[in-house]
Amino acid sequence: MHMSDPQSRFPVPPLGDLPDDIRSRIESVSEKSGFVPNVFRVLAHRPDEFRAFFAYHDALMEKESGLSKGEREMIVVVTSAMNSCLYCVIAHGAIVRIREKNPRLAEQLATDYTRADITDRQLAMLDFACLIADQASEVSDEDLDELREHGFSQEDIWDIGAVAAFFALSNRMAGLTDMLPNDEFYTLGREPKTSKPRLVK
Repeated sequence: MHMSDPQSRFPVPPLGDLPDDIRSRIESVSEKSGFVPNVFRVLAHRPDEFRAFFAYHDALMEKESGLSKGEREMIVVVTSAMNSCLYCVIAHGAIVRIREKNPRLAEQLATDYTRADITDRQLAMLDFACLIADQASEVSDEDLDELREHGFSQEDIWDIGAVAAFFALSNRMAGLTDMLPNDEFYTLGREPKTSKPRLVK
């Protein structure tokens, strides 16, 4: 199992020095994905905070929700782009491509989500996520009413805001540590290189 140390301004503990539960989680991620996303190794510098971070992450991103897992990843990419977080844009952009089965979507979201291949409902979701990421103090009841008009429930609206808020924390931790995305993320969810271009008739 390849475990090259990721870049960080803080010490990255060797896998063998980590508490059993954290080491087990990292090994499980490696077995599933074929590599260890750098965020796991970098945040393992503080084991208690690692546990709290990933517990909140899982509570938001893995549960059943009125938002699809792909939509939650869209929120991460758009708000992370607002925060200039290279790690989260690239890492979660890869997950967007996989969840949505759309190799173009991640770049569209990160550059100008208003022109991306998304529905009007998803556009409203991302507009609200950006408001939370940038000016949460300006949120009004009218903003929530607009989301309800697009079919979002009260719990869905909480999820949109919570995902945007949580990844603002993640974005800032990536900046603090100077965390860079793994090379593997750049190729995940792309069209196979062997595919032939379509002819325009």
